[in-house]
Amino acid sequence: MAVTSNLGAVRRALAFACAGTTIALGLPVPAQAQSGSTSIVPRSGFFAGLGGSYNSMKFGTQDLYAIGTSEIYQGPTLFATGYAAGPGYAQMPSESSFAPSAQLGYFQHFANSDWLWGVKLAYSYLDTTSTVNHLDLPQAGTFTVVSSGVTTPFTGNAIIRSFRTTIEHQVLLMPILGRSFERSFVYAGAGASWSRTKTNVDGLVGFADIMGQHVDVSGAPQDFAASGSVWGFAGIIGATWFFDRSWFVDASYFYSRTNTKTYSYSSSFENTNNPFGTTTGTLVGDSSGRVTTQGLMVTINKTF
Repeated sequence: MAVTSNLGAVRRALAFACAGTTIALGLPVPAQAQSGSTSIVPRSGFFAGLGGSYNSMKFGTQDLYAIGTSEIYQGPTLFATGYAAGPGYAQMPSESSFAPSAQLGYFQHFANSDWLWGVKLAYSYLDTTSTVNHLDLPQAGTFTVVSSGVTTPFTGNAIIRSFRTTIEHQVLLMPILGRSFERSFVYAGAGASWSRTKTNVDGLVGFADIMGQHVDVSGAPQDFAASGSVWGFAGIIGATWFFDRSWFVDASYFYSRTNTKTYSYSSSFENTNNPFGTTTGTLVGDSSGRVTTQGLMVTINKTF
């Protein structure tokens, strides 16, 4: 018993002496000896996760422009021609919503380091619409009586019953840089966003003040719609917590701002109720704007 006890004491003394010598000589101490514990965060891995996000979307100001052209017939005879044009804008309200979300990614530690790099692809089905009702776009133009050649200026307006802009899908692709700890890592990154948006212009009618009369030039209300994709910028900060080496929860805050997206619209019209005669023509216009999104996303992930 005494011999065993003495051997244990010798071993502890030797270990203490070796550690002191290492520190005195400035030699590196192994990572496990520094931390006193082993991290369960994998050194590298692909991961996939499902969850949800709460998002606040700022749709901002949508710039609008509309042009109307017309030809007025009295019987088979062309009586007059005209056009009107003008800009306007819609100050869209901000909206918030919950959305299902998913992500894919990869991370890898730098050699002999707790620092890591990676890439993250996150998707959210936002499907959120901002609406403004009863827009009035001021316009100015001229009409020319064909028989006399006399051109007269006039003012008017284009009335929109409802203008809607929607962000449907959003994808964020961002390189990340982070640092791991015993059961987690924190990270930050920046990259690109891809969003699917659409606009709807419902119930557009063109009016003009001609010869003392407020005239419905374009006739029945018309609806327009357009959709497309737009790129933008995105940034993210987040943290993970590992239940074990295969499963972890990820929570992140992200910010995304799309580039300005312009949609164009056009149609023809025929109005038999114009008091000056049957009127035919075109309605042409466009709208442009951007969407800013801030969100909190939480997902449960598996590493591979």
